[in-house]
Amino acid sequence: MTQMTGAQYLSRALDAYGVEAVFLVPTALSATLKTMEDETAIKRIVTHGEKAAAYMADGYARATGKPGICMAQNIGAANLAAGLRDAFLGCSPVIALTGGPYEWSRGRNYYQEIEDFPLFKPLTKSSRQVFDVARLPDQLDQAFRDATTGKPGPTHLELAGHTGDIIENQTFDVELPAPRERRVPAIRIAPDPQAIAAAAAALRAAERPVILSGGGVRASGAAAEVVALADRLGAPIATSLNGKETVPADHPLSIGIPGLYARASANQIIVEADLVMYVGSQTGSQVTLTWQVPPTSTRVVHLDIEPTELGRHYPDTIGVVADARLGLTALLEALGPVDTERTRPWRDRAAELTARWRASVADLTGSDAVPMRPERLVTALNGLLPDNAIVVSDTGHAGMWTAGYLDLTQPEQGFLRAAGSLGWGLPAGIGAQLARPDAQVVVFTGDGGLFYHLSELETAARWNIPLTVVVNDNRSLNQEINPYTVAYGGALTGRHHELWHFNDVDLAAVAETLGVTGIRVTKPSELEPAMARAAEINGPVLIDVVSDIDAVAPKGSAARAQN
Repeated sequence: MTQMTGAQYLSRALDAYGVEAVFLVPTALSATLKTMEDETAIKRIVTHGEKAAAYMADGYARATGKPGICMAQNIGAANLAAGLRDAFLGCSPVIALTGGPYEWSRGRNYYQEIEDFPLFKPLTKSSRQVFDVARLPDQLDQAFRDATTGKPGPTHLELAGHTGDIIENQTFDVELPAPRERRVPAIRIAPDPQAIAAAAAALRAAERPVILSGGGVRASGAAAEVVALADRLGAPIATSLNGKETVPADHPLSIGIPGLYARASANQIIVEADLVMYVGSQTGSQVTLTWQVPPTSTRVVHLDIEPTELGRHYPDTIGVVADARLGLTALLEALGPVDTERTRPWRDRAAELTARWRASVADLTGSDAVPMRPERLVTALNGLLPDNAIVVSDTGHAGMWTAGYLDLTQPEQGFLRAAGSLGWGLPAGIGAQLARPDAQVVVFTGDGGLFYHLSELETAARWNIPLTVVVNDNRSLNQEINPYTVAYGGALTGRHHELWHFNDVDLAAVAETLGVTGIRVTKPSELEPAMARAAEINGPVLIDVVSDIDAVAPKGSAARAQN
């Protein structure tokens, strides 16, 4: 046993757990941060807002599978809690450390004090208070365990004192944890053989099967296994947004992303399927278009680490509780050889629908129009991304455009996307790039998303973080055109522009004032040299692409196409 302060223990323990960076707004755990400087190589990234700190920790976690750490004092804890919403929805292992009220100040109108602790309950897998430093070791370890086991997600510790100072300043006798990294998947759960046998039988019997690969496949490192299953069955294979990188876009069985942020062809194929197998994916409203793709009467095989998700929305479900890699390995063994000739008409049908969709958007993806069409922008990026690119996509239109038109074909390319929080892209990209210096992070966002945390460009410049930010700059929140058209009675009249138009801002010039190289692109021919220049710069780059304000991404449909 060694006597140390809470600050010394927390710093040394985080180092032992393999933490490489923490994200915060001062002042939180200041003594801990000083100890980090003295004793560790942990980077202390000061952000311009608590939500951004949470998003950076989230990007770090998704890029590595290791918990991302964010911190805030008591007055900033509410903002930090709001930033955990995306990590919770995206099943990302983030650990939030916050200060809390002093016992003597509770209920006394103390300056800036509120009870933040209840705010964390709906946004975390676990949220606990630490009043005595003697409980710090077991509670910290449990926070890491909760974040990385089962379905991953954020956790929270409220440390006594507005800045966590009571816990920091207490002394105790303690042993440091042995050096070890906790990451997803922390524990691989093997499947029940009977469930595997039932799933194999259903897949063999299906005449029009489809496989959908989700974020759990990515987290498990099971991309090769899920593609092998599709090849074995000769089944079309789709992905969720979280699972986009798990299936090469140029694989002959790949059909893209279904649901709300979808290719029309992918929805059509899944609507026509007689069995859909979900692997490492929830069957929530986005990927199923509010349970229309497929219809709820469709037979489903569902392999997932979280038992409560199995059969949740589709009554006719064969459930397999397992880690994606172990479950798929067992399923491949149970299947054995499969005669795929009988399903050849189904594969041909899927290929036909996919080709038909590509032909239907060819005028847009090949357009030389000025301002640029976003379909052309994203399609052009396909040929310009580095082989080791990790694309970090914001939500809204950014998510829709990348869902439909971004094709990842190289094995080292990755994809991370916001689970629903506009503005997540830039801070998450910073966290991902810090976590993965071996990769090239490319953030794809709109001007509306960028404005949320524009100030974090300064953070990227201060730390010389070499990410590239591509902005679909349409000078608006034009995703709102359709809702406002409805609100205005079917046609935009009056002062509707006040609700979604922005000023025309030269974002490249703004980036320059914050220490980031800015490049403005006004026509398609300028994009390739802009990306080439960005690749040559050892530091952050923002490419401001002026795009068509009238280009609205189509939402998914469950309507059957004409044959």
